[in-house]
Amino acid sequence: MLFLIVLLPLLGFLSGSIFGKQLSKFGACLTTTLFTFFAFLLSWYTLCSTLLFNCVYILTIGSWINVDNLLVDWSFCFDSLTVIMLCIVTSISTFVHLYSIEYMSNDPHITRFMSYLSLFTFFMLILVTANNFLQMFVGWEGVGVSSYLLINFWFTRIQANKAAIKAMLINRVGDFALLLAIFTIYFNFNSLNYDTVFTLVPFNLENQIIVGGFHLPVIDTICVFLFLGAMGKSAQLGFHTWLPDAMEGPTPVSALIHAATMVTAGVFLLVRCSYLIEFSAVALILITVIGACTAFFAATTGLFQNDIKRVIAYSTCSQLGYMIFACGLSSYEVGIFHLSNHAFFKALLFLGAGSVIHALSDEQDLRKMGGLKQILPFSYAIMVIGSLALIGFPFLAGFYSKDVILEVSFAKYTLAGHFSFVLGILAAFCTAFYSVRVLFLVFLSQPNGNKNIIFNAHEGSWKLTLPLFILSILSVFVGYISKDLFIGFGTDFWGSAIWVLPTNYLLSDIEFINTKYKILPLIFTFSGAFFAYFLYAFYLIKYFSFKNLAIYKIFYNFFNKKWFIDRLYTEFIVQNVIEISFSFFYKQIDRGLLEKIGPSGIINFLNFLITSFKGFQTGFVLTYLTFFVLSIVFILIALFFVLN
Repeated sequence: MLFLIVLLPLLGFLSGSIFGKQLSKFGACLTTTLFTFFAFLLSWYTLCSTLLFNCVYILTIGSWINVDNLLVDWSFCFDSLTVIMLCIVTSISTFVHLYSIEYMSNDPHITRFMSYLSLFTFFMLILVTANNFLQMFVGWEGVGVSSYLLINFWFTRIQANKAAIKAMLINRVGDFALLLAIFTIYFNFNSLNYDTVFTLVPFNLENQIIVGGFHLPVIDTICVFLFLGAMGKSAQLGFHTWLPDAMEGPTPVSALIHAATMVTAGVFLLVRCSYLIEFSAVALILITVIGACTAFFAATTGLFQNDIKRVIAYSTCSQLGYMIFACGLSSYEVGIFHLSNHAFFKALLFLGAGSVIHALSDEQDLRKMGGLKQILPFSYAIMVIGSLALIGFPFLAGFYSKDVILEVSFAKYTLAGHFSFVLGILAAFCTAFYSVRVLFLVFLSQPNGNKNIIFNAHEGSWKLTLPLFILSILSVFVGYISKDLFIGFGTDFWGSAIWVLPTNYLLSDIEFINTKYKILPLIFTFSGAFFAYFLYAFYLIKYFSFKNLAIYKIFYNFFNKKWFIDRLYTEFIVQNVIEISFSFFYKQIDRGLLEKIGPSGIINFLNFLITSFKGFQTGFVLTYLTFFVLSIVFILIALFFVLN
């Protein structure tokens, strides 16, 4: 039964890709959705089993690699962390499959699209169920390939091509770092199995490795490489540029990538490797600082974006920053708790945005929307629920996890902890601002779009609205229901899946924080929400006049252009690499050295020999006899010296 959870999405992919024509569009959509739905049911059954019996299942299919002391099996681990990820991935994937049947109904290649969704789900399940680093890397690369296929689904669009290539290239950098971590793990521990490696960590704390002539602690080196790998998938600052551009794919793809698969892989990796990271103070500080910077950067960038999907994409990047720096504060269970809550309300936001885009004939520009509250009341309701859950409105899903992350950061009482707390509450202010801004521009403002499109806008069928309704219910209650299970004081749910040094455990310390610091994030959240509402509802004319000020244009351009990081990469890295590649490697090496000793050199040498020998072709028999005799004499002399 456990293996079926992983196998069923693969069967869905095979049925849609191989037998798609025989099954027809409806048959392929139904088959892929049903396979994912059955995996969803089995995942929740496994969760119930784990809760009842508090056990870990290890399923070994067979041997994969057996070379010298490298033993790698096809082995699947079903512990509490894996089971939670299974439920999240299969649930969101099922909703996305059902939603896509209606959303992509007019696309002639819907069969291929549905099969890609199932393939994406399959590789994510491989990643979270793996019992060793190498098998995990198979799923890690698989979700990268699947994201490329889905982002580039509309492959006739040049922007989709660029976005897919960009996602692939940036993730290759992180994947290379993860490979270095895996190589270092095997070099130091002679094993890639989780249990073996994690058990041996305390006995290898003094080991060092030489990197660039420097002697570095092995554990620190491994953890930094692991984090660099996680940064690529989870779009942390510096590796984030692929995530907003990935919006070129269909909206259901965005929901699946942002809620349950691609971007959650990095957070899962850090939580899975808690046994390693806990022994590296350097890695913990680095993870905390980068995560906090990402949360603040993405939140400020989302303030002035005009594409509805890009705003939600930057909110994902910001929330991932919260999850990452929670892991850096050794609160892995809080990070997974926020990941679980975020999955449902982020899927709700993306699919809700897709419902609006679908109703407006694929219009995504916020400046061309407005006045949809009466026309799309259901979409308005679910977008309000999703936005309130995102900003951490009291008693919705995001409130329970995001506030705990900020409390933990304050309770750390270190420079990195307070740094993350300050940036976290500033990010909460910005999140509330742009969430309310989106709601106002789409639903509450005066209509700004095409008259015919707005008059013809309508809600989708039950295949569009049913997933949204279920996700809205979960976005309200999932945080309250699962809080005590995930982070309740004394809960034993995580068992051996997560390990924290006793000196790094902070969940008990947050009970003694001064109340004013506990409510500070909520104050910033409400301030951001009310500021956005009053600004756009009552002071819009003054706001427009303020936009003409030079100081405002500087700030607007800075945030709207994403802190100019893309431009920095393009002008100072990409252009220089292209210039060096052309002027040196192409002109000097390829067309220069290699060409001279290669094709051109060989041809020139042969021409020289041919030209030289042409001079001996005189046409006189006496000349030929002379060369013949000289050749015989030379051969005889050579044979004489060889034989003697």
